[in-house]
Amino acid sequence: MKTNTKKMVLNSILLAIGLLLHQLTPALGLPMQPDLALLTMFMIVLLNKDDYKSCLLAGIITGIFAALTTKFPGGQIPNIVDKVISVNFAFIVVYMIFNAPFVKKMDPKKISKIANIAICSLGTLLSGTVFLLVAQYIVGLPAGFSVLFVSIVIPSTIINLIAGIILYSVLSRVVKN
Repeated sequence: MKTNTKKMVLNSILLAIGLLLHQLTPALGLPMQPDLALLTMFMIVLLNKDDYKSCLLAGIITGIFAALTTKFPGGQIPNIVDKVISVNFAFIVVYMIFNAPFVKKMDPKKISKIANIAICSLGTLLSGTVFLLVAQYIVGLPAGFSVLFVSIVIPSTIINLIAGIILYSVLSRVVKN
């Protein structure tokens, strides 16, 4: 019981941090911003790698928070859709990494670092792509898809990867204590 309560509290704190990061992140131009709320969602997936319901719920809540704080006109639905797809992708990637036969002999800390790098980079790339595709279909884009992909999604992926490595190292110390 204590472990579940501890995980729920930590998940709630991470979701609140994600909301604040999403609200305070400045737009990079063309009313779009890097999505740092994804990082906290990915950390929740890593912490709850055996609990799909918690991960999916975190993805839905992150999507709602991102929709409430988006700077992109009409970006509410694309934010929710991309978070739900991204959390499912992240959960599958983490599950596959932790259950791969060749990883059984590796140190669990190294496996977690590999999973963190994989979901922070690939998950952000997927999230940005899905966001742009859904936004293009629903409300249109302020510039071409490829322009936005190169100018927003790729830099956001790099930012999220670096920030994800830092956040994971801090979070792993907090969880250990």
